[in-house]
Amino acid sequence: MAVQDGDGWTECAQGHRHWGVHGASGLLLVHHDEVGMPYVLMQKRSWWSHHGGTWGLPGGARDSHEDAVAGALREAREEATLGGDGFRVQGVYLDDHGGWAFETVIAESDELLAAAPANSESTEMRWLPLPEVAERRLHPGFAASWQHIQGALKPETIVLDVANIVGARAEHGWWRDRLGAATRLLRDVAGLRLEHPVLAQWYPRIVAVVEGAARTAPDVPGIQVVAATGSGDDAIVDVVRRAKPWERVLVVTADRALKERVAELGAETAGPKWLLAKLG
Repeated sequence: MAVQDGDGWTECAQGHRHWGVHGASGLLLVHHDEVGMPYVLMQKRSWWSHHGGTWGLPGGARDSHEDAVAGALREAREEATLGGDGFRVQGVYLDDHGGWAFETVIAESDELLAAAPANSESTEMRWLPLPEVAERRLHPGFAASWQHIQGALKPETIVLDVANIVGARAEHGWWRDRLGAATRLLRDVAGLRLEHPVLAQWYPRIVAVVEGAARTAPDVPGIQVVAATGSGDDAIVDVVRRAKPWERVLVVTADRALKERVAELGAETAGPKWLLAKLG
């Protein structure tokens, strides 16, 4: 294992020549403005580079010890002077060529972060509104993936009605230890790898609303735990109401009245069986 041990040319099963002996990854940073228009941070490649003069993402070869996210963030720091703060990774899109793959790491940014070329590999960094991306002369690899990726730019949140899901799980004796049952559920969900129709890796924001005897459920990495001060249903509706208009929100509950309330706010719903089937 060594720094930059991924540098080098390789050939995929399709006969294409690619940079990155261990594959490559790039950071697709997206920011939604106040009306929901997505802006994507794009890089114009230097004329001397592979596919020079085209627009794509800051990215490059992954080292042997890096996963897609670590490689993309490192490359973004090296090429666009971007740090790791101010944005959240939403998922990874896999473009598999057979024996070689490019992984696009999609992350939502709170603002239009300052970015500028940090080395000679690019001549410009620019935030482009979504409609203008396809108007540019795009890197061929990015152009081929863009039609699939752009449908996965919206941030996504899953809201868990923990009391309802715990009841549906029906663990032996759960009603005598609601706190313990809720805590076990949260830890199981934290270790779950959710499937997505487009993304190979999906990291939705997960909000778990706890109430009653489970209100003191501990924080779990990867899950935002919200303790309801009153009605759990009201707390869930409040979470949905605070979501951005362009954000996709899925509420997991079997409560019909709650489903109707959150649907009026634009949220989607799924029953506890949707989640419990994934937990096995």
